[in-house]
Amino acid sequence: MKKNNLVVPFVKWAGGKRQLLPELLKRIPKFTTYCEPFVGGGALFFYLQPKKAIINDFNKDLINTYITIQNDVESLIQYLSTYKNDSESYYKIRELDRTPLFHRMSDTEKASRLIYLNKTCYNGLFRVNSMGEFNSPFGSYKSPNIVNEPTLRAIHSYFQNADITFLSGDFEVAVKGLKKGTFVYFDPPYDPVSASSNFTGYTNLGFGKQEQRRLKEVCDKLNAKGIKFLLSNSATDFILDLYKEYNIEKISAKRVINSNANNRGNVDEVLIRNYD
Repeated sequence: MKKNNLVVPFVKWAGGKRQLLPELLKRIPKFTTYCEPFVGGGALFFYLQPKKAIINDFNKDLINTYITIQNDVESLIQYLSTYKNDSESYYKIRELDRTPLFHRMSDTEKASRLIYLNKTCYNGLFRVNSMGEFNSPFGSYKSPNIVNEPTLRAIHSYFQNADITFLSGDFEVAVKGLKKGTFVYFDPPYDPVSASSNFTGYTNLGFGKQEQRRLKEVCDKLNAKGIKFLLSNSATDFILDLYKEYNIEKISAKRVINSNANNRGNVDEVLIRNYD
């Protein structure tokens, strides 16, 4: 299957890996199936365009949007073309998940809402409150690319021609029953480098130290089965100690999305893997 350069992330997502791609690509092993349990915006997934993949994210609305692009892209484009880029329209659409109407919306309408809010919200930061309601403010961009038809159609075409399983749930469930030859890329919410940098707004549940330890146990199980994994995280003492028996490399990555502009810039991250 020929790679299509128009197949790129359709949303901007906190923790996105576009900046880190050159480093990740140097370390990708050969595989038969690609698995990404925290797919988010899917920068590496879309770059690789694997023929067979298992893609998961805890954010059900995000996975619904992936599935909608696969199954109903033309209706999605139609819905997106009706949205307006002004604060009144934005807040009206944003408030929908606080109303009973949200549950009556079709999957395609929900997908168009997610893309619209992502393209027009402040700093492209998908964030929910403790109730799971989207709460990023309006971004006031002059001309956001709300309807990126070439990209959406290119992704649709790729999804139609590849064997992709979309899941929405816990990362541990996403890797159950994987066979040798599968390559797993883990990009979890990062261990915070400081208390103020702890961004866990992708879902309303957060991802603390206990979850990081559980993820390490999952990596150990994959390793015991001979399944190759690559994991990115922040270079904290906690993470360095947790994965000390694996191959750890520190790299410098540029953070693009951060609510505090002073914290956008180069930060030390780690790439951890169980192969040479």
